[in-house]
Amino acid sequence: MPAFPLSAADLSRVLARRAHLSAQGTTVYRAAHTTETGGVFALDVAADAGVLSLYADLTPAQEQELAALCGEAAGLAGVYLKRRPVEARHAANVARDFLSPPGPVWGEARPEVTALEQGAAFLIRPGSDLSVGLFTDARPARAWVRSCGAARVLNTFAYTCGFGLNAALGGAQTVKNVDLSRKVLAWGQENYALNGLAAPDTDFLYGDVFEWLSRLQRRGDVFDLVVLDPPSFARGKSGVWRSERDYARLAAQAAAVTAPGGRLLTLLNHAGVGGAALERMVGAGLHGAGRRGRVTARPGAGEDYPGATHLKVQVWALD
Repeated sequence: MPAFPLSAADLSRVLARRAHLSAQGTTVYRAAHTTETGGVFALDVAADAGVLSLYADLTPAQEQELAALCGEAAGLAGVYLKRRPVEARHAANVARDFLSPPGPVWGEARPEVTALEQGAAFLIRPGSDLSVGLFTDARPARAWVRSCGAARVLNTFAYTCGFGLNAALGGAQTVKNVDLSRKVLAWGQENYALNGLAAPDTDFLYGDVFEWLSRLQRRGDVFDLVVLDPPSFARGKSGVWRSERDYARLAAQAAAVTAPGGRLLTLLNHAGVGGAALERMVGAGLHGAGRRGRVTARPGAGEDYPGATHLKVQVWALD
């Protein structure tokens, strides 16, 4: 058996650094980040369920040992496994059960749990593919959305609508969530209902984001805040999306539905695109749309992602 980068005592010390989060109303978070585990694994916690992400090849016995170590150290009921090789995103559709086994690798089954992020409730499904319902590194960005005071919000690439939910909790009068998956939009509606919010179908827009941006522009709809949280790579009706090539075009279309004095929240999780490159792309898109803007904040990843550089987040104030 290999010597894991953390002993049980070391892992307990890492977990203790997050102990204050639950007292602040957050029970879904990154319990151990790759920068703390020698790049071998990450552990996410959602209520009493754990999600163990592996970035190294281990034998089944080693996986079991590591899952048990994490589950016992964190006091969890069950631990689910996510194998994340470099090619995981491209293999997800053909090797789904291998990359994300639907049952726990250790402990009891927790097919669905309710967890809190700064008091907001989310349904987390630990055995649901590689993404379990919330990207916890964007917690500071969601907190910013909740506190920014925007009255009209457009949340694109909405996934389970975490940004839209926080906008609504923050008092937004209008929130529209757009995604190409009916499944995740329905999941988002469940999150709304869990927090006592109305979730009419008209606020959950199914379809290609670029097509919806064009449609909203033709209708004359404008928003005080537009959230852009695209994947780094995707295939859709508009063709193949590559963030390093297409983000400027996305920013231009978003600017066309952003009210004067409004804001863009731009996010990108792509190791090959730095913050400066993202800023240049968004700036080029704004220029192409005849708008000007400046970055006023960079929320970044949360404190439970020490040393993380993967997530780029920028708040743009437009003219």
